[in-house]
Amino acid sequence: MLPCRPHRFTTAGETCHGLGNFATFWPQSDDTVISKDDARLPLQRELFDLPDDVAFLNCAYMSPQLRAVTRAGIEAVKQKARPWGVSGPEWLGGVEPLREAAARLMGADSDGIALIPAASYGIAIAAANVPLRKGQNVVVLHEQFPSNVYAWRELAKARGAGVRIARKGPNDAWTEAVLDSIDEDTGIVAVPPCHWTDGAVVDLVRIGERVRAAGASLVVDASQALGVWPIDVAVIKPDFLISAGYKWLLGPYSLGYLYANPKWCESGRPLEASWMTRAGAENFAALVDYVDDYRPGARRFDMGEFSQFVLAPMALAGLTQILEWKVQRLQSTLRRLTDLVAEEARALGYAVLESDRRVGHMLGLRFPDGMPEALPRRLEQSRVFVSVRGDAIRVSPHVYNNEDDVARFLSVLRDALV
Repeated sequence: MLPCRPHRFTTAGETCHGLGNFATFWPQSDDTVISKDDARLPLQRELFDLPDDVAFLNCAYMSPQLRAVTRAGIEAVKQKARPWGVSGPEWLGGVEPLREAAARLMGADSDGIALIPAASYGIAIAAANVPLRKGQNVVVLHEQFPSNVYAWRELAKARGAGVRIARKGPNDAWTEAVLDSIDEDTGIVAVPPCHWTDGAVVDLVRIGERVRAAGASLVVDASQALGVWPIDVAVIKPDFLISAGYKWLLGPYSLGYLYANPKWCESGRPLEASWMTRAGAENFAALVDYVDDYRPGARRFDMGEFSQFVLAPMALAGLTQILEWKVQRLQSTLRRLTDLVAEEARALGYAVLESDRRVGHMLGLRFPDGMPEALPRRLEQSRVFVSVRGDAIRVSPHVYNNEDDVARFLSVLRDALV
């Protein structure tokens, strides 16, 4: 397990947490402290395949593709055309660098990582393993993303349990709402690090402590945070943490990641009976010598055909770039952009979360009198891309954006009020 170190941005004579009032941690292999002057990244647009006339402020929907990811995919397709060059050990072991990179991003050991095709697949693994008894409840957020709701509704119905919906209080206090929803009858808490519609923060460290005190299980869908928001499973201690790979992890569609707590790696039940997850699977000559044992760690939960000869190299290129940039620097860089949006939007009369109540890479703008009818069409015509999620316009930049993209969005926002 990589060591856990406090996450800090520091300036002369000052130490700050840099991420509002929430305790956050970041595992690193060295003791480098990033100063305020070095915290922000310069514009990285040239690394992405983005037309000059597009202001894409919608990474929470799906990230544009790094040129390096595209190159990795093209080369992988060419290599796949020559299957005689793929040995048994390479068939299974070729994804190990990807597993290791994903583990680094969440403070885990590579043995704790499984490769999955979708967040819903990872949630299904969790639902097949965490206990839930008749009369207990599953806590979720109000208007939580459906992948982390449907499975719990079905499980609760099958077990004679209930689903308890935590509703935000004043100032979008989701953490307090979740904590207040946990009681002696809570069996599972299934929440994200931030709300998907507007980036409102959910403090997983505090919630994890309460979950363990209640003897319940914690399942996290980190798809809208992992890669740009510090996450350390050694501190959060979830039973399972899941993330799609095509958003903030800059990877291809249909390849994601699951972290399994060590207690599930010895006894957990996978969704599939894949030959590839069994001990000794790399020895193709002995595959008919059927075994009950699994490959070590969370590999028992790997999806079938996890080798992903084309997608895995693409995903690795994305994770490698994120690790090079460092999550701290990404968060600081993107918070500056979303703070610019928030300041101007408030001046125009839109409701926006305060900076210490949301993540830095995403925010939602709400309209006191309802969304201007012409706004979505005007944004599309201006080649400015954001999302409508719930009752909010969701803005989610990345390092291919700068102040000019923000200005283009705000200009359309202003015009829509006229």
